[in-house]
Amino acid sequence: MEYRTLGSCTVSRLGLGAMRLPTLGQGGPIDEPAARALIRRALEGGITYFDTAYRYHNGASELLLGQVLNEYPRAQWHLATKFPGHMMQIRNGRVEMQGYLSGLDVSSPATIFEDQLARCGVDYFDYYLLHNLCESSYDTYTDADFGVVAYLEEQRAAGRIRHLGFSSHGRTETIARFLDWRPDTFEFVQLQLNYLDWTLQDAAAKYALLAERGLPVLVMEPVRGGYLANPAPQAAELLRAARPEASFASWALRFVQDLPQVAVVLSGMSTLAQLEENLQLFDAPQPLSAGDRQVLQQVTDSLVNLVPCTACRYCCETCPQELDIPALIALYNELSFEPTASVFFALQALGEADMPANCIACEACMQVCPQMIEVPRVLAELDERITAFRAARPR
Repeated sequence: MEYRTLGSCTVSRLGLGAMRLPTLGQGGPIDEPAARALIRRALEGGITYFDTAYRYHNGASELLLGQVLNEYPRAQWHLATKFPGHMMQIRNGRVEMQGYLSGLDVSSPATIFEDQLARCGVDYFDYYLLHNLCESSYDTYTDADFGVVAYLEEQRAAGRIRHLGFSSHGRTETIARFLDWRPDTFEFVQLQLNYLDWTLQDAAAKYALLAERGLPVLVMEPVRGGYLANPAPQAAELLRAARPEASFASWALRFVQDLPQVAVVLSGMSTLAQLEENLQLFDAPQPLSAGDRQVLQQVTDSLVNLVPCTACRYCCETCPQELDIPALIALYNELSFEPTASVFFALQALGEADMPANCIACEACMQVCPQMIEVPRVLAELDERITAFRAARPR
């Protein structure tokens, strides 16, 4: 296992992200026996960095992760979690939670922070982040009356937070503005970073900004929510031709491993097979050759017209029609290419209430989408593609 210095700690360069733990069915509760086995194997394999958040698995992620980690000596692992300011809005001086946390009393940041310590069964967090600093959460995080950053600075001074940072799906200029607002507060930044988003979401500029400021980068979505582990056919052909023996996921992980400012690469592993492959990659790193980089550029060029959904499912929490928007966007992307049998089976599985035609274009989804996807437009186009696909199929 590779290790890096991050603040005062030495951490594994591969971290386990607990957003996509094994579940009992799509969107179901955590499969606790499988998740516990996964976390234990990660520890045994040398992983020391574990990342969760207040909202992951509707709060069950923090609880289960803390239970398993506490089976091991505290010095053996480093725990990171996040403050859910991206799910808050300040109206008339009052902080209101959004989504499934609507109605929760958050008159003080302490309400959330103390709850997280109790859930995780710890008396301090090694790493603590503001969750998704972006254009829609900027005002919440900088609000002087709510004072979340000042409160967290106090907790760091008291030893209840060892290192303070933030994650971001925001624009480069928003990240720069936030760092300028509190130039000496944040010690690291977590970014969505992978070979596709290097261009598609301008992650290259965000990475350059943080490197210039001397801030370590933590990588989230290195495999883009699993998409780069199972890419579109034309991309798969390019990768397979270049290295027939390599998995598609390994290309994505090697890309971020090669970036010197990257301290930790978080992978949302949900199976032991994924974990074992990733452990092997970080036990014996394989730097990209010049030829490999050319191949990845060709792959990126072939993919840039797809809708960049990572299946975070934030949109599902706000959709009044209860549509499975990530599944519909995946179908949209599939229909961007020559339709396969998977399209037919996916359509078979959709009931009339699940179809994109039910979108009412309220744009609630767009307010919470980290990728800033124009969901109503995509769903309207998907409805047209489905109609055309059905018309073209022989009866």
